[in-house]
Amino acid sequence: MDIDFNEYKLRCELLGHDDDVRGICVCSDDNIATSSRDRTIRVWSLDPSDKRKYTSSKILLGHTSFVGPLAWIPPTDDYPEGRLVSGSMDTFVFVWNLINGENIQTLKGHQMQVTGVAIDKEDIVSSSVDQTLKRWRNGQLVESWEAHKSPVQAVIKLPSGHLVSGSSDASLKLWKGKTSLQTLSGHTDTVRGLAVMPDLGFLSASHDGSIRLWALSGEVLLEMVGHTSLVYSVDAHSSGLIVSGSEDRHAKIWKDGVCVQSLEHPGCVWDAKFLESGDIVTACSDGVVRVWTVRHDAIADQMEIDAYDSQISQYKLSRKKVGGLKLDELPGLDSLTSPGTSDGQTKVVREGDNGVAYAWNMKEQRWDKIGEVVDGPDGVADRPIHEGVQYDFVFDVDIGDGEPIRKLPYNRSDNPYDAADKWLLKENLPFAYRQQIVEFILQNSGQKDFNFNPSFRDPFTGANAYVPGQASHTAATPAKPLYKHIPKKGVLVFDVAQYDGILKKMTEFNTTLRFDSVNNDKSLTELEVSRVGAIVNILKDTSHYHSTNFADMDIALLLKVLQAWPPAMMFPATDIVRMLVLHPHGASLLIKHVENNNDLLLDLIKKVTEDSALPANLLTTVRVLVNLFKNSSFHYWLQTHHSQILDAFSNCYSSPNKNLQLAYSTLLLNYAVLLIEKKDQEGQAQVLSAALQVAEEEAADVDSKFRSLVAIGSLMLEGLVKKIAIDFDVESIAKSAKASKEAKIAEVGADIDLVIRQ
Repeated sequence: MDIDFNEYKLRCELLGHDDDVRGICVCSDDNIATSSRDRTIRVWSLDPSDKRKYTSSKILLGHTSFVGPLAWIPPTDDYPEGRLVSGSMDTFVFVWNLINGENIQTLKGHQMQVTGVAIDKEDIVSSSVDQTLKRWRNGQLVESWEAHKSPVQAVIKLPSGHLVSGSSDASLKLWKGKTSLQTLSGHTDTVRGLAVMPDLGFLSASHDGSIRLWALSGEVLLEMVGHTSLVYSVDAHSSGLIVSGSEDRHAKIWKDGVCVQSLEHPGCVWDAKFLESGDIVTACSDGVVRVWTVRHDAIADQMEIDAYDSQISQYKLSRKKVGGLKLDELPGLDSLTSPGTSDGQTKVVREGDNGVAYAWNMKEQRWDKIGEVVDGPDGVADRPIHEGVQYDFVFDVDIGDGEPIRKLPYNRSDNPYDAADKWLLKENLPFAYRQQIVEFILQNSGQKDFNFNPSFRDPFTGANAYVPGQASHTAATPAKPLYKHIPKKGVLVFDVAQYDGILKKMTEFNTTLRFDSVNNDKSLTELEVSRVGAIVNILKDTSHYHSTNFADMDIALLLKVLQAWPPAMMFPATDIVRMLVLHPHGASLLIKHVENNNDLLLDLIKKVTEDSALPANLLTTVRVLVNLFKNSSFHYWLQTHHSQILDAFSNCYSSPNKNLQLAYSTLLLNYAVLLIEKKDQEGQAQVLSAALQVAEEEAADVDSKFRSLVAIGSLMLEGLVKKIAIDFDVESIAKSAKASKEAKIAEVGADIDLVIRQ
């Protein structure tokens, strides 16, 4: 098919974002807005000194997590440069004045990440992972409805006035107001991007790797297939051209259903949009915005084009593999100075930009060159490589005890005991692991029926070889599961209290109240203060929890303090309640006060999270909630109110108070354990969203980040939200975690990465 098409070339690069660029909004050919994982929005304006380029004219700050969808509201008398609408992982929709970059409206209502924003006359319509569409008018929520049974990933307004939504359930829906007119099926995975196709209908981009063109009738007019991975975005131009962005690092340009050009990038292409002129803007995971053009007078200088081509070459080289191993990880020629161990042993080394195989010539005591190695379905490249040598297997071995995962190479022709002995010596590990390693080798190499030579003697003990299935003095221990930190079993609690300090602070506050003419009626009597001391004495004696009891008046006394004392004075009493819920009888009395219409705990949450919330109150209350998970009597209450609880404390993840960060992450981890057990997908999704926020928080404490990552991994492995997590780009979070210098962060990052790839 002959298609008249002019090839796009690089026009300019827009540098400024510190992390993935996630979204693009074209305000005009002269002004572009971009959003990023770095939590900022940048507005780029045409450079008056060089019309080919753009400069950063404004940085919009306010979102507390990564920013995604953007939409532009055209100018009015009040806003001569128009307004910008943004949605974020932080669940908020912001409206910005583009004259000065100020946030003029904050739209609160979504429970989870905002995935799409669209302008419908004077209204804003937003979509979210919370499965809803919401309509906002003059800063107020006017309509909200459940649009899909899975996360809603995108929403657009059609010229006809209809809305279209795309979802993780692989469907699209056509809406007139809140009424669903039609459900469109055809995609086999998440519908991630939507766009208007002028005069024809609308486009959808999907994780199934395809782009579809739909008529308003619901008929599929075209299906475009060519991407080799998830497709995240799609856009159309009045000329009929279509552009799509994908995980496969390409922005593809389509004409009449045929891919006419692929623009290669050094990372994932999150978004791609047309300017009115026909130029294309792309958003890449390397943090760079790029503009592409067909106009010869706008193409970048040759030096800039050469630099970009070199960048692509370097990126590809860094990811090039030979024999299943990255080229830049192969040993150099100097590794050939070490002799081989057996005749014909092969070793692959890096020579320039290629991997070259050598074989050990035992007779001549030298390495003979075999030739260049390339990846392929057959032949030598399929065998794994360890330290430049090919093996039938290279196992990951987790020996526990906080040790890192080790690589164990093995060939089928090897004696498993010899292989285990050599490996243990090399790794400087005790020979107590020997039988466990042998069992691991036999199980994972498919050699369960391995025949041992009966004359074999253990070179270290002189004993005969242990044969699986026969009795032995030391039973072999099965190899540990592949995951190091997930899934989390059981809940965590905060069970240490400084009782003397708590009593001292309560007495101090009570004295203050007694001499306060306004609040002296709220103070405790001497008898009541004495009774608080008695409560604490019972809580201190943990060895007799099974036989000690509280009186109803003890609970009533603590409630009096929580309800009547000023917020600044209530945290010592809250801390006593934290310990009380770990006492079986104390918990059984307390639950009576949450199962009636006068819910003590909900009242407490409301009181401590009101304006000017005090960190001490937030900390002690979150710890109370964490400890509730220890007693199954509270599980129904915790599940029922999970949304209220998580919303109330949602800002704790960014608190400068490390103890509060840790308490909040522990709350999320306990919720993950509970909601996995209850098979509550909606609840799991909300916990996942909150945990992802903690995992992405640069300032998060190591332990807080670790617990949030364990929650994420557990929810993906044993919960019902693996697909949602992948839609949230959890792969980037896992990659970042694996690169951490903190061992446990790197390990749980590897766990999550393994779940993604299963």
